[in-house]
Amino acid sequence: MHFNALRYATIVAFGGFVFGLDAALISGTVNFVTAEFGLNDLQIGAVVSAPGFGVLIALLAVGYLADGLGRKRTLQLIAALYLVSAIASALAPGYYSLVAARFLGGLAFTSLSLASMYIGEIAPPDKRGKLVAMNQINIVIGLSAAYFVNYLILQLSQSDAGWVHSLGIDRHTWRWMLGSEILPAMLWSLLLLGIPPSPRWLMLKGRKEAARRVLAKLLPPEQIEDQLSEIEHNIAKEESNTSFVTQIRQLFDPALKVALIVGLVYAIVQQITGINAVLFYAPTVFEQVGLGKDSAFMQAVWVGIGGLVFTIVALLLVDKVGRRPLTLWGLLWVILSLGICAYGFHQASYRLQAEDLYSLEQAVSTDLQELVGKEFDTDVAFKAALRKELGETRARALEGQLFSLAAKLPTTLILLGIMSFVAAFHFSIGPIMWVIFSEIFPTRVRAVAIPTFALVTSVVSYLVQQFFPWQLTHMGARDIFLFYAITGAIGLAVLYKYLPETKNKSIEEIEAELARA
Repeated sequence: MHFNALRYATIVAFGGFVFGLDAALISGTVNFVTAEFGLNDLQIGAVVSAPGFGVLIALLAVGYLADGLGRKRTLQLIAALYLVSAIASALAPGYYSLVAARFLGGLAFTSLSLASMYIGEIAPPDKRGKLVAMNQINIVIGLSAAYFVNYLILQLSQSDAGWVHSLGIDRHTWRWMLGSEILPAMLWSLLLLGIPPSPRWLMLKGRKEAARRVLAKLLPPEQIEDQLSEIEHNIAKEESNTSFVTQIRQLFDPALKVALIVGLVYAIVQQITGINAVLFYAPTVFEQVGLGKDSAFMQAVWVGIGGLVFTIVALLLVDKVGRRPLTLWGLLWVILSLGICAYGFHQASYRLQAEDLYSLEQAVSTDLQELVGKEFDTDVAFKAALRKELGETRARALEGQLFSLAAKLPTTLILLGIMSFVAAFHFSIGPIMWVIFSEIFPTRVRAVAIPTFALVTSVVSYLVQQFFPWQLTHMGARDIFLFYAITGAIGLAVLYKYLPETKNKSIEEIEAELARA
């Protein structure tokens, strides 16, 4: 019986892998797309952040679809959106069509919440936590796979093999990167045909016999009737609950003030510390350190592996160490890591020497003669000088190569800071936020509270992704990482004061404790 639950949960959680792949593949395409379509900073941000905008809209509808069409059919619709988005992105003829295709993929990002809902409804109570956690693990595996796929395709694009040229990998590198999602999305669509409807949804629709048949695949015979009765009781209880508008009013009950503060600050700080700037622009960030294109892509692979390892560690420790220590110490670790990055970029200088120009095309070398021997204290000043001499389009196309030639900075220290930041995030505020959200809100408002703060997180994530290229040009890497560190420190101060320890406490005990705070 438990094997069937594991099989269905594994199939549904594979959507987390597709999500991670979809989210991170774009990181390797930024420079290629920018050069092909001649994009400016805000347009680059729009390409990367389009899914983040799409999910804002989808979050408003997914609950209604899940109740109307059912969990299974809605998951199938989401898988189809991933597939269509991957195909359209890979074939996009221009900037607007690429943004539209990626926006369509963002509508599918609701797979995360829906997968957790489905798994929670088909899993045996004693296995629920571990099976739901599979979704988070698969997301990080998907992110890691995306960086590896991008690196592999980049290496293939530089090969002289005839088949590489025949397939156009050398000419359409970024299209192959985005198109690599097509097969996993197609596989997920096919696998979803083999899962049953959620027994809870069947009961919601009055199909008790169908629910009994599904539960027979999941539970021992002696537990089926008890489970049916429990589902029936919970549905009746929810139907007798107050209306949506009343739940919104209850969310602002003075007794929930602390829960609201914790939820809001956690939702903001999880994203405003810049994790998606690093994950979704990874090669671009590493090129700012002076790494060449190949090294930058390889370093992104290590980012994915580090994130996976520390996510697993966090999920193993969260019930042993507790939510509050992992959050506070982890967030302090995040802040220190960001501070190391800011300090490293503060030490940077940029100077092109005459011999550096030998590796460049003659026309570029000639245009850069004015910069030879000149030293720039910040990446912002160096970029401005490059754009003045080369024009914006050529400067963007050559930026990574020129940074690797001109940058004089503590590369190892900055790389350590970035990798440490990724580890700290995945060890703490990344996965633990969702645990906190599931525990600090009482049952009567949870259906409103969790989607509301998930929406806040999505909005902040979208803004970080949209404006990162603009910030990199106008603020520079040092000030960006310093900004992330300062916002993290503010969040740490608030959470230190208000965040309770929820380990081994019932929802009712947590509610009472927060009401007294």
